[in-house]
Amino acid sequence: MKSLKTLATAIIGSSLLMYSASAAELNIVHGAIGKDNEVLRAELDRFEEQTGHTVNIVSMPESTTDQFGQYKLWLAAQSSDIDVYRIDVIGAPQIAEHFVDLTEHTKDIIGDFVPAAVESQTVGDKLVALPMFLGAPALYYRKDLLEKYNEPVPKTWQQMTETARRIMNAEREAGNSDIWGFVFQGAAYEGLTCNAQEWIASFGGGRIVETDGSIGINNPKAVEALGLAKSWIGSIAPEGVLNYKEEDARGLFQSGNAVFMRNWNYAYALAAGDDSPVKDSFAVTTLPVGAEGEKSAATLGGWHLGVSKYSKHPEEAIELVRFLNNYDNQKERAIITSRPPTLNAVYADAEVGEAQEFIPLWKPVVDNALPRPSAATKRKYNEVSSEFWTAVHNTLSGDGSAEQNLRKLEARLNRLRGSAW
Repeated sequence: MKSLKTLATAIIGSSLLMYSASAAELNIVHGAIGKDNEVLRAELDRFEEQTGHTVNIVSMPESTTDQFGQYKLWLAAQSSDIDVYRIDVIGAPQIAEHFVDLTEHTKDIIGDFVPAAVESQTVGDKLVALPMFLGAPALYYRKDLLEKYNEPVPKTWQQMTETARRIMNAEREAGNSDIWGFVFQGAAYEGLTCNAQEWIASFGGGRIVETDGSIGINNPKAVEALGLAKSWIGSIAPEGVLNYKEEDARGLFQSGNAVFMRNWNYAYALAAGDDSPVKDSFAVTTLPVGAEGEKSAATLGGWHLGVSKYSKHPEEAIELVRFLNNYDNQKERAIITSRPPTLNAVYADAEVGEAQEFIPLWKPVVDNALPRPSAATKRKYNEVSSEFWTAVHNTLSGDGSAEQNLRKLEARLNRLRGSAW
């Protein structure tokens, strides 16, 4: 009997040693806002329990521009410190050569994903990253204030401007001196590129760079769009909006001190949280159009998971990417963080619709969202975006007119393009 117990103990000990030897320590870099890291950590805990691996989160600053700059430093150095990168939707064409091709590793599941999301992460025949969640911004509004002043939900940017001004002025006269009409992401970074391309496209002013690589951004409709946006600064939007990123705008709106806000989907779960002053007082709608007959333009957002070519544990990293993008985890993210999923089936999940009613309604918006010109401009996208947001920020700040800044932008983009992108 004793010998059997000894043998059993030896077998168990041997199994544990083998399990320990096969376990890997992984690092995932994950820029996050809202409840992103909280949910990710819970998912990683489950992954660790199931696999025996350990996963560390390497947190990043809020600014997507700063994040991408750090990514490029790690990748240029061929660092093995990061195994899995959470990549912005625009990143794939710029850094594709640094990542494992996930095509073969996901062929059994890729058909379940939103096609536009997969396309955005495909460079040539290479799947650079597996789509994690999508984004398409909304116009958040104080439904209680619109009802109080008998104002309809605005359909155009001009209507939004006038409604914001009327309600803001009336509320201030009633003693609410801290309220503003509209907040958005106006700092000089990638977020302003997203906002401004929406204004211009919704006015019929085209894209920053067209899909064929041509440049036509210097046009009267783009001038009109930026002219209206300039009129917001210091009138319906605080001067400080020129330094606002996503969380700055959300903080003001969620505190009850803004009538309208442009922001991404993550803000919905936070504004609707139990501790939110506007929990039962707001709603969302599609972004306004520039003029009757034009289409609403919402920038395609989202973050996706890629495996570094320099990882010492590529198989385990691929396992992690697949796990984080499975049905249960996408459903959890949708419910807790209000991030639109990349799996088609999650949009039809009744529990998701009950918890976050706008997610199933937002599927057509996500499907038709406006991409940034990363595919057309390839590795030069960051420079293109920087030139664009600088021209817009200068206009909003009063440093030159829209006409002057768009003319300069056109010349700079043509120099960047050269004979070809």
